[in-house]
Amino acid sequence: MIDSFSKLPGIGRKTGERLALHLLHASDKEAQTLSADILELKRNVKLCSICFALTDNTLCKICADPTRDPALVCVVEKPSDMAAIEKSLAFKGVYHVLGSTLSPMDGIGPDDIRVKELVKKARSGKIKEIIIATGTDVEGEATASYILDQLKPHNLCITRIASGIPMGGDLQYVDQLTMQKALEKRYGC
Repeated sequence: MIDSFSKLPGIGRKTGERLALHLLHASDKEAQTLSADILELKRNVKLCSICFALTDNTLCKICADPTRDPALVCVVEKPSDMAAIEKSLAFKGVYHVLGSTLSPMDGIGPDDIRVKELVKKARSGKIKEIIIATGTDVEGEATASYILDQLKPHNLCITRIASGIPMGGDLQYVDQLTMQKALEKRYGC
C-alpha cells in the first residue's frame, strides 16, 4: 500500500506510510467509501467534448453555461490552471485544455498536446480572441510560441496573459527575470 501511495504525484514514501497507517486504523466503512469514490472517479469522470476539461457529463459546466462567451477562448495546460483562473471570477469566456506542454526532454511533442483541436476551433470562424495562459517556465513559453505560430494564419486576436510583479509585491524582492518580463510586457501609452 505504501508503494502504491508513493507512486502518486506529490506523495513520497513518508506520506505514503502515513496514509497507509491511517487506512489501516480507519473503519471498514471509511475504507469502503474511499474505495467506492476511487472507482466512481475512474468510471464517471471524462473529458469535456469541447474544451477537454474534466467532467462527469458530455460537457463541462463552463461549456454548458449559456452566459459564457464561446468566442473568447483561454488556452491552459491542465484543468487545475482552468480552476485557478475561475477562482479569479474575471474570465467570462470558455477554455481549451491542452493536456500538457511541449517538453522534448519528456518526449512530449506537438502531436501529444491538443493544438490541432485548437486550430480546428480557430478555423471555424466563431472565435474572436484566444488568450494563451500557459506557464512562464521554458516549456510553457515554448508551447505559447508554438501555438502562436500555428494560429497566425487565422487572423485572430491572440493574446498572452501578463507576467511580472505580483500585486502588493515589493520591488526590492523581485528576482531579475521577473523584473525583466514585467518591463518587457508593460502596457500603457
